[in-house]
Amino acid sequence: MIEGKVIHLAGRRAAYFGGIVAIGLSLTAAHPGPHDAPRTPTSANPGAPVDAATPVGAVMAFHAALASGNINAASALLTEDVMIFESGGFESSRAEYASHHLEADAAFSAAVPRTLVSRSYGMQGDMAWVMSVETVTGAYRTRAINSRSVETMVLRQVNGQWRIAHIHWSSADIEPARP
Repeated sequence: MIEGKVIHLAGRRAAYFGGIVAIGLSLTAAHPGPHDAPRTPTSANPGAPVDAATPVGAVMAFHAALASGNINAASALLTEDVMIFESGGFESSRAEYASHHLEADAAFSAAVPRTLVSRSYGMQGDMAWVMSVETVTGAYRTRAINSRSVETMVLRQVNGQWRIAHIHWSSADIEPARP
């Protein structure tokens, strides 16, 4: 059984997905590692249609919408109460994300290609998780980008459709090889 709890952080609502860690651990036993899970390279065929009827497909459709600048399509793949954690900050709803970082994330995604390194996923009932590691290399505005991005997305079914309920993004620069 999955429980959902709400906690308050400095007067702001933050969702706590009770049981998600246990789900991830139990599903990891079923899918022992990223090399055992199916991989869908986002950069291998960027123009191919994406099937958003699966958790991995919904994540891929979200990234495809961002990269094409379609913020309405990206937003539609998020639950209204989505929690987005990034760089020590958080946004606690689809509306808050849309009013703060969605357009900037779309501009960045359009400018800088992502290459999938590994992906693992699993689901239990109407909840699923997708964990991805990607390299992000290119230029954004005047800045050279060469980083590793680690992403965890928790999805839940809403009216029979997979929607992203939580995103946690983390990235670190990849240092160039020394001669």
